[in-house]
Amino acid sequence: MNKNRFVELFSKKYTLIFVPDVTKFKRFSVSVIIAKSGFWLGLMLLLGFSYFSYTVIQRNADLEELDGLRVSSVEQKREILKFAQKLQHIESQLSRLEQFDRKLRVMTAQEDRQDSTKDFGSGGPHLNNKSTFPNTPNKLLKSYTDILINELGKVERKVEEQEASFSEMHKFLMARASVLSHTPSIAPVEGWITSSFGRRRSPFTGKREMHEGLDIAARTGTPIVAPADGTVIKVGYNGGYGKVVVIDHGNGIVTKFGHNSKNLTKVGKKVRRGDVIAKLGNTGRSTGPHVHYEVLLNGVAVNPSRYILSNKTN
Repeated sequence: MNKNRFVELFSKKYTLIFVPDVTKFKRFSVSVIIAKSGFWLGLMLLLGFSYFSYTVIQRNADLEELDGLRVSSVEQKREILKFAQKLQHIESQLSRLEQFDRKLRVMTAQEDRQDSTKDFGSGGPHLNNKSTFPNTPNKLLKSYTDILINELGKVERKVEEQEASFSEMHKFLMARASVLSHTPSIAPVEGWITSSFGRRRSPFTGKREMHEGLDIAARTGTPIVAPADGTVIKVGYNGGYGKVVVIDHGNGIVTKFGHNSKNLTKVGKKVRRGDVIAKLGNTGRSTGPHVHYEVLLNGVAVNPSRYILSNKTN
């Protein structure tokens, strides 16, 4: 730019006239170059201020979002801590159940059936420090999360194994309960044993002969009860036995009750231990009111005293 051009720019002016009222006015003149320079400078300042304002606002928004994420992260870490503690509690309970399962198996002689590969040991992450855990770095937090997921899988497998074990034990106990309920264990009447099982001198012939049952004396009409669950297979009169009732208890066990005054059941009836089946009497080949009680195992007479667990019969 030559000198004349420079002088020309400064010599040209913009005039601004302000009229505050109708009687006077004010005039301001400014060179063109100064006006243009001021315009661009003002525009740049405006743009700069706008950018600065936007930056400050955006930064504040980012800080608020960051604070929100930090709060959320702390809450997540606390929830993970609570979950870890609950998981440890569940594992402790599973450990106690496993010990109970082993005790049951020992008591029922079933310990050899237990799967020796099962591992019910308690473990897992030990997240107990609440004051430091919320400040755990995200990388370490992810590590804790992976551990918890792994431990949860173990707990699920333990629950399935324990459920299967208890199911097996339940089936065994139910089967054993059925056997026990069908095994004679009480005396058919309360009374006095007048003749035991074994060889004795016959009260009718005076000769020694085998007595295949147990004679229990009591008042005529005393209720005779089933010593175990079973099915009545015979009711009627049978020679020297007089009026008789026979019960099949399953597993090769049969009981017989003779010399009854009255039979109170019928063939095919399902009876439970303690059900009244007859009344004591003196029918058949008998010297006085009593019940002749026999227990047969696979068709062979055995001592009924072995199948009486109560002490109400003397």
